[in-house]
Amino acid sequence: MLVMPWPYLTLLSAGYVLALTYGQITAPAGIAILLLLLAGFAVHQQHIRVARYLGHAVFILLALTLALHWWPGFQNARMIDQERFTANAVPFSMNLNLDKPLIGFWLLLVCPWIIGRHSLIQALKASALALTLTAIVTLGGAWLLGIVEWSPKWPPQAWLWINNNLLLVTVVEEALFRGYLQGGLSRLLQHLRYGEHLALLLAALLFGLAHWGAGWEWVLLATLAGAGYGLAYRRGGLAAAIATHFGLNLLHFSLWTYPMMAT
Repeated sequence: MLVMPWPYLTLLSAGYVLALTYGQITAPAGIAILLLLLAGFAVHQQHIRVARYLGHAVFILLALTLALHWWPGFQNARMIDQERFTANAVPFSMNLNLDKPLIGFWLLLVCPWIIGRHSLIQALKASALALTLTAIVTLGGAWLLGIVEWSPKWPPQAWLWINNNLLLVTVVEEALFRGYLQGGLSRLLQHLRYGEHLALLLAALLFGLAHWGAGWEWVLLATLAGAGYGLAYRRGGLAAAIATHFGLNLLHFSLWTYPMMAT
């Protein structure tokens, strides 16, 4: 039986119906949403193993196409266009994406086990420690590599960036890479002595490779950051991973060159 928090699903559906009404999504986007619903139903067929595997396979393919903005029908509004937050930074653009968040909603609705059972105190302690270590390693590494420099700022678009980065970027990425991939791999590899460590490292590496387009420096730094988020997830659950990820992004945005120095 498919168990979902229907009030959240109802609100999500209402939001996308509204987006459809205003022309922000078109018919092809509806096909993606329908396939995600079918994949969720298949995943919850506890007595039909093939259906569960097929559901996860469909979700992974859809997640890839949605994350890369390959699926047609989503009109993602450009909110920041070629803005230089500091004179020596490369221009930055930002869209309010309607496709990528579907990944996070699917995971939270269909796979609630990704959240983890940790107290608020555990989450706070884990995120505080992980953020401190991850910031030193990654931001320090970016500075040593010469791709960022100390540049405190608070531009007018900061609050828009904060809402977008937290709700439409960080939550989705952590639900996928830490909750689904690291959590799922931990389950699959639990029979191995170091299965939990291997799951953390594999999820961190995949997270790093997702930054391939920015260059090898960002692949390296994102992999290290992913390891930090993975430690936060292991010790404090999904909330700790999200807090660590968003905290690092906020430090980068407000205190260092963002997104990186122009060559």
